[in-house]
Amino acid sequence: MQTLRSSALIPWAQTDPNLKAQATLALDLSLPVGALDSLSAPNAGPGRAARPLLVPHTQLKAKSMATPEGRAMLVHSIAHIELNAIDLALDVVWRFAGMPEAFYTDWVRIAQEEAKHYSLLRQHLVSLGFDYGDFPAHNTLWDMAERTKDDILARIGIVPRTMEARGLDASPGVKNKLVSVGDHRAGEILDIILEEEIGHVAAGNRWYRYLCKERGLEPVHTYAELIAQYDAPKLRPPFNMAARRLAGFEEAELAAMG
Repeated sequence: MQTLRSSALIPWAQTDPNLKAQATLALDLSLPVGALDSLSAPNAGPGRAARPLLVPHTQLKAKSMATPEGRAMLVHSIAHIELNAIDLALDVVWRFAGMPEAFYTDWVRIAQEEAKHYSLLRQHLVSLGFDYGDFPAHNTLWDMAERTKDDILARIGIVPRTMEARGLDASPGVKNKLVSVGDHRAGEILDIILEEEIGHVAAGNRWYRYLCKERGLEPVHTYAELIAQYDAPKLRPPFNMAARRLAGFEEAELAAMG
């Protein structure tokens, strides 16, 4: 019998990015979550298309925002992050066993919102005369998923609460860049993404604290240990403190950011 957890593997393994988004949006949250044991993935990683070309992030070069290509490159980079975020959310659903049912339904909903974000950005990219895959991209988000695949505490502690929370910080500046050159539709899409990403990071905070409590760990100190152990990116200002507070970061955590 198909379950929510097993059905998450279908879009996760899909190689076509647009079909991946569609299949994610079609997931049925009314399905039973399924046995809370480990599931086997059909391959070593999520389905990926041949394009975009993946390169180290240091090799990605921006172009002037005054040009359509420069704007498209920035929109493409955000679409790539959102596509990776679909896989990250689905990966959590099938990979990690033994969590409460609400955990799995939370992350399927998050995957569906990421699919919506990707679709909005891809549609906008097409309106600019380009498509997803037309520019190189980096694999930093999925690299961190690989590093944390054996420990749910590390995955939840680092990916939503660090990697995705950085998006909350970056969003105002990215929106200003696009709107300042007249791309108001991109600004509208980024407003939608920011509002929903606050909820995604909030889910990360909620389940991170749940796991810390289960293991008898102090959250702030444990987070610092995870950052060091997994060599996570160091957080740098400016920080979107308003968004981080809405996402459930506590004052002690914000103070520890420096």
